[in-house]
Amino acid sequence: MPRNAALLSRAALGCRAASLGSIGLCVGLWLRAKTVDQDERGNAERRALFVGLWPPMLWMFGDTADAVARRSADR
Repeated sequence: MPRNAALLSRAALGCRAASLGSIGLCVGLWLRAKTVDQDERGNAERRALFVGLWPPMLWMFGDTADAVARRSADR
């Protein structure tokens, strides 16, 4: 496997791990939003929703990096 393909495979694994980690972060932020007072709850919920948008994007970055790594390894 060429060096670039190996680096892309590791990057893909990192992106997928970050995707799963951001799901946990989103759940943690959402649970924390339930513990703050009513004045700050809206901001805390928006923060949790914003972080909740990250997992699909990070997972797709990982898929793309993995596909490019496989194509470059086949050459």
